[in-house]
Amino acid sequence: MIKIAIFASGSGSNAENIITNFANDKEVCFPYILVNKQDAYVHERAKKLGIPSQTFSKQQLEDGSILKQLQNDGIDFIILAGFLLKIPEAMVEAYPHRIVNIHPALLPKYGGKGMYGHHVHEAVVAAKETESGITIHYVDSHYDHGNTICQAHCPVAPTDTPDDVAANVHKLEYIYFPAAVRQAIANLKK
Repeated sequence: MIKIAIFASGSGSNAENIITNFANDKEVCFPYILVNKQDAYVHERAKKLGIPSQTFSKQQLEDGSILKQLQNDGIDFIILAGFLLKIPEAMVEAYPHRIVNIHPALLPKYGGKGMYGHHVHEAVVAAKETESGITIHYVDSHYDHGNTICQAHCPVAPTDTPDDVAANVHKLEYIYFPAAVRQAIANLKK
């Protein structure tokens, strides 16, 4: 049984999508969702799914408390589903090629500190890009870096607003994120 912890900061729609996508998979379980914001809607989604959620502080992430918890609980794999804090080097080293992130752009474009959510879509529109998309990648010690698992593209029309781009990107996330997680888990077994 592969134990997967999900880290989230906001709504949790990707966390819910992944958990429901794996609902019939007997080789995977989700012991909890770790959240760095007490008022994040992901807590409500977790409750609805019957999965515990826990709020933690940036200090707990940085001082190794969360890493110790993950190790004590036998967590094998970590999914960052809209998680906005940088993963500490010690956690990256403890979970090499076992932490997966999704980014709402075609990296390396529009990545890095401060480039998340609507900020990304606004930058894509402002730059008059003709396409955007998602990048699902392994986490390393740099923001929005690490080996790419997959990218998926969507067109950006000249009349698209950041909200239009966001809607198209979300559609890609719901399709590709669970499949990329499955691929990354399969890679663990090799």
